[in-house]
Amino acid sequence: MRSLAYAFILLAIGLSQSVRADVAVLVHGYLGNAGSWEFSGVNHALATNGWQPAGVVVLGPTSPLLPPPTANAPRKAYSVELPSMEPLMMQSDMLIDMLRAIRSRHPKESITLIGHSAGGVVARMALVRGGADGVTRLITIASPHLGTERALQALDATQDGGPVGFVKNIFGGRDYRVVKDSWPVLVDLAPAVPGSALFWLNAQTHPNIKYISIVRSAPFGIGDQLVPGHSQDLRNVPSIAGKAVTYIVPAGHTLVPADGAMVAQLMR
Repeated sequence: MRSLAYAFILLAIGLSQSVRADVAVLVHGYLGNAGSWEFSGVNHALATNGWQPAGVVVLGPTSPLLPPPTANAPRKAYSVELPSMEPLMMQSDMLIDMLRAIRSRHPKESITLIGHSAGGVVARMALVRGGADGVTRLITIASPHLGTERALQALDATQDGGPVGFVKNIFGGRDYRVVKDSWPVLVDLAPAVPGSALFWLNAQTHPNIKYISIVRSAPFGIGDQLVPGHSQDLRNVPSIAGKAVTYIVPAGHTLVPADGAMVAQLMR
């Protein structure tokens, strides 16, 4: 783990696409939550690099609820709490409201959106549907921008048709039921085809901001156990191909502390 962290940091030092950002907004992925950034050590790495944790933004009864204001630090990092099993558009609309609330607190600061896994797609959809008011950069980590076959496999494994489906329903266990309840977002995360949410998203005009994709390089090639490398690479999204910059890093799909160090370097 230590050598992996060093590899990330050494790579980060050489990055040249860095521009100062004042506010970071962290968007978790499928079956994750705002705590994913804390438990993975990303928040600690961000704090070590000058990004003060600013708390968690949650959904309120009528509008998003911001955490109490923190001390006057030049750089702040908010985490958001989204219902990750719901459709991408629903999550993105909630994120749009959260971004507006954050923008109202920080009207003069620039905002960097950082999304892990499906959270990177949610963030991109929020930019397309809600505009980029104050957002100057999107950084995605291991995100399935073109979809993933794993989503199709999960959908197939939780089909309820026939006697086998009946048995699965009764004896499938908690994980089976969680995946089954996740059908709305899994359908959206399947490989992009005409009529799908990803196909629509990838054809839309995107805001003129900086786009950076962090692509995982697993032991057996580019990509990881959940998302192939070509799908993680924003350069393969037709509408932003010429605007995106991609970095390949050695890690699996999950967040690791070195992600925080690399993202902090990118935002300097």
